[in-house]
Amino acid sequence: KFGQPLNPLELVKEGAVEALRKCFASRMEFGTAGLRAPMGAGVSCMNDLTIIQTTQGLCRYLEDSFESLKDRGVVIGHDARAHPPSGGSSKRFASLAAAVFLSKGIPVHLFSDITPTPFVPFTVSHLGLCAGIMVTASHNPKQDNGYKVYWENGAQIVGPHDEGISKAIEENLEPWPESWNTEEALKSSLLKDPYQDINTQYLKAIQNHYINKASEVKIVHTSVHGVGHAFVQSAFKAFDLRPPYAVEEQKDPDPEFPTVKYPNPEEGEGVLTLSFALADREGATVVLANDPDADRLAAAEKQDSGSWRVFTGNELGALLGWWMFHCWKQHNSDAAPADASAVKRVYMLSSTVSSKILRAIALKEGFHFEETLTGFKWMGNRAKELLDKGNTVLFAFEEAIGYMCSPSVLDKDGVSAAAIAAEMISYLATKNKSLSQQLTSIYEEYGYHISKNSYFICHDQEVIHSLFGRLRNYSNKKDSYPTECGRFSVSAVRDLTTGYDNNQPGNKAILPTSRSSQMITFTFSNGGVATLRTSGTEPKIKYYTELCAAPGNSDVTQLKKELDQLVDAIVENFLQPEKNKLQPKVE
Repeated sequence: KFGQPLNPLELVKEGAVEALRKCFASRMEFGTAGLRAPMGAGVSCMNDLTIIQTTQGLCRYLEDSFESLKDRGVVIGHDARAHPPSGGSSKRFASLAAAVFLSKGIPVHLFSDITPTPFVPFTVSHLGLCAGIMVTASHNPKQDNGYKVYWENGAQIVGPHDEGISKAIEENLEPWPESWNTEEALKSSLLKDPYQDINTQYLKAIQNHYINKASEVKIVHTSVHGVGHAFVQSAFKAFDLRPPYAVEEQKDPDPEFPTVKYPNPEEGEGVLTLSFALADREGATVVLANDPDADRLAAAEKQDSGSWRVFTGNELGALLGWWMFHCWKQHNSDAAPADASAVKRVYMLSSTVSSKILRAIALKEGFHFEETLTGFKWMGNRAKELLDKGNTVLFAFEEAIGYMCSPSVLDKDGVSAAAIAAEMISYLATKNKSLSQQLTSIYEEYGYHISKNSYFICHDQEVIHSLFGRLRNYSNKKDSYPTECGRFSVSAVRDLTTGYDNNQPGNKAILPTSRSSQMITFTFSNGGVATLRTSGTEPKIKYYTELCAAPGNSDVTQLKKELDQLVDAIVENFLQPEKNKLQPKVE
């Protein structure tokens, strides 16, 4: 029942105390991102028992939150992950979660087959359900799995729901007798399969019929052994686009991810090697790649030199943001040329560690731009608030290749982003323009935004606390932040761990703060911005830097040199990798 990769009784016989401690010493923490952990034995891992316990807690919390739960129900989706040594798989975990709800008379819309993560929030909104669960570990290593929860508004949960669910899990650890009985539960009349209907409705909802230029542009697509292939092919068809060439070795779901070291398109060229080879064979100039649960999108373009350029998340965000506003303008001038105030009801969002390029476009074009905390849970919830007030939320993005191009999914969505990116590529082809050329046009019009992001690996929490503590008590002065970094002068500091922001009245930050994670942003006099933060799901200290130049300053070589020097100064003075024994990202 526990789904163990190693039999705990064998570990006891062998006296393998450390291995046992790893499995049983501490329970997985349920947070706003739900759960993410290896599949295996013990309370620290994803297995049949911990899935049942988590779902029982969620079920109780939903019963307390919604009188209408038995009328409205929940949706459950899953990716293709499986871990034969422990018997765990996303499909099995989804069935167990369904059994828990069904045993309490709660209707369940359980996808009968693998599905992209964005289909779950879409289903919550489309069918008016109380909650959604997606069993996926996205682009994590193959042994991992995860459990992601969406609230009735179609966005990922934020506080206090995470704490409420966590408490309810602790109060419902004893499995209910019926929770194990998936066979009986899956015969229930309360069980529905939304697969066909949601596929159809989703494709209708995401279509962006503003400028649908038929085109013969050749595009290669890879789903990196995940769920995306069939759905992206369908989306291209719905948009009247030429079907993308699929990377044969990676198009079918495979939980072993055999052709890549990490199934994460964010890692760049290593994941895209097979895509480039196929593109070269077919004469395609653009590659689009989804991560395994198809909620993220990467893009690359062949340059005149013959080499491939992999766009950063910020660069693709700039391109898609420009395109969404271009389409809106076209549509709005056709539909209601007299309504000049319409632009005042248009919003775009990005996370605080992402490029400020949307802010620059918004300033010039007259729409609103808002920044949120890192993560789509914040952008999804804020988008819903804005939509409920009658506004238009055109686009939201985060630098970690996450894009929300349609308000029908209040989360990042790699399927709609792939189709809309292809539509943009096709439109640009009619103007004889490449993505790289269009990106340059955007920067020349709105100002160059050059960014450089990376991370160090650190498994030691004490080192992390000491590193960030030093920045808050710089030069041994209590509650004093750095005023310079090497030759660069610091003009402002925002600390979203403590709530300090010396750019705001009373030095109080506007964005929500959280003491459970580290996050400090430094603004420099030269137009540079740098954020240092810890990751919620990985043992990383991440840094995000950007140099924002005014329109007209187009000496890119000088801007890049300036940013490189700023990054070097931040690493040397603030992060101190040698002293803190931080492992650099392996390129």
